Amino acid sequence: MRSPQNVVVLTGSGVSAESGVATFRDQDGVWAKYDYREVATPQGFAANPELVHAFYNDRRRALPGVRPNAAHEALASLERKLAEQGGRLTLVTQNVDDLHERAGSENILHMHGELKKSICAHCGDVRVCDDDLATTLRCTVCGRTGGMRPYVVWFGEIPRFMDEAMDAILSADLFVSIGTSGSVYPAAGFAGEARLAGVPAMELNLEPSENAHVFSDSRYGPATQVVPAWVEEVSAKG
Repeated sequence: MRSPQNVVVLTGSGVSAESGVATFRDQDGVWAKYDYREVATPQGFAANPELVHAFYNDRRRALPGVRPNAAHEALASLERKLAEQGGRLTLVTQNVDDLHERAGSENILHMHGELKKSICAHCGDVRVCDDDLATTLRCTVCGRTGGMRPYVVWFGEIPRFMDEAMDAILSADLFVSIGTSGSVYPAAGFAGEARLAGVPAMELNLEPSENAHVFSDSRYGPATQVVPAWVEEVSAKG
């Protein structure tokens, strides 16, 4: 049996956890330590932009200290193999870190934004951002200050690349969800959309997600184990 040629992979914080990137919804995750309403909403930014900048500046500074793990590397390897066979892997990630890129993945849709980019709230200009953001920074395009913010989708905002992600899912041979809780929509609805379109859906996770019943196949364990094992299995069928 041949391996699927067009694969869509959705990743969540569980794929980066073993690299040392904090998850959000676990018992000791980010939202157990911070009130998301203060640091991850437009209202929080309007009320206290200095606090929001400090929160994301700390996370941006931490990125060089973490490295892609075996799960990131396996997905990059699968993307290359499928491309060699005339197929395609579309990686839709809820993560704002850059570990997929650093592992070698290229066809990536960051639906929740990217920590290493900034956006001007005044004119919408998006730039690569390796340094700290602050309210005193001036946009190099419109020249206004006070509008520079992380290029991150906050609670209450619309995720990015939704049309592109759904188009890829509906034309895929396989949909795979890796390291997600299954509780955050609209991403949690992707598996159901795939199944309605007749696309097999697989879950690779540390434990069953909240929507585990939707998937037609599943593998459970640490991402650094189950993802490389699955990629090796798929590659062997090619």
